[in-house]
Amino acid sequence: MPDTPLIRLGTRRSPLAMAQAHEARARLCAAHGWDESAVELVPVVASGDKVQDRPLAEIGGKALWTRELDQWLLEGRIDAAVHSMKDVETIRPDAITIAAILPRADKADKLLGASSIEDIPQGARVGTSAPRRAAQLLHARPDLKVVGIRGNVATRMAKLERGEADATFLAAAGLDRLGEGSIGVRLEPDEWLPAPAQAAIGLECRTDDARVRDLVQAIDHEASHAEITAERRLLEGLGGSCSSPIAALSKSRAGRISLQAAIYSPDGAIRIAGDAEFAAGDMQTPADLARNLLERAPQAVAVHFGQPA
Repeated sequence: MPDTPLIRLGTRRSPLAMAQAHEARARLCAAHGWDESAVELVPVVASGDKVQDRPLAEIGGKALWTRELDQWLLEGRIDAAVHSMKDVETIRPDAITIAAILPRADKADKLLGASSIEDIPQGARVGTSAPRRAAQLLHARPDLKVVGIRGNVATRMAKLERGEADATFLAAAGLDRLGEGSIGVRLEPDEWLPAPAQAAIGLECRTDDARVRDLVQAIDHEASHAEITAERRLLEGLGGSCSSPIAALSKSRAGRISLQAAIYSPDGAIRIAGDAEFAAGDMQTPADLARNLLERAPQAVAVHFGQPA
């Protein structure tokens, strides 16, 4: 048993983030034959956890989930950071490297408050602050009303119980990691596309820290990493941000990836969809898919995206 930790993992303090950090620690210890004390978990309060009453796009976007962890990582106060990859900005600092992606969990969304999208009562209020979920919902059910709702899993469930919304969405993977997998109705990902990089836990380290990078890469799941790389390349090509309604689903098989994607107008009235199949590691095809989607998008959709890569 080491006197001092061999690696310090930074994580947000939320219950889900802590569950993800515990999974990362368990995998590191199993891979290297370490005692649990070899990996210290260092909780950090993220800006995004401090402000719960406004959409992310209004208060700084995805950087609110990574800012403090990035700073601690670059200052050497932690050796690696554990992230939910759907919350990580597409363009990262050169000094920081995504060293590992853990085996990806269930990519699906779950619906709480109704047995299906079709069964949500006419005119009901559905709580979500995710542009992707709001646009998908309104595309399928323009009669429904979207109300803003943010917070961790417990907070959102409490808001539903208090009647602040009639239904809401949560990620299946997050519920599973919190031991709440029986909650909600699973929405088939092929029909209700998830967020890019949903259900993926990533570990980042300093690019110049070869020791930590080697330790962390021992738990990298190649197929999951390839999927996340492809979906993040799609995001880069779209110039997407946390306010851009983007849905994507990738599937890996025998070294190849099939990628479905859709972009929307915020009100859900317009949907532009496409798909591609390519070899894992191919960076051009996801960018080409992004370009194709933008070329077919009317101004009402394109205005919410940047320029293709």
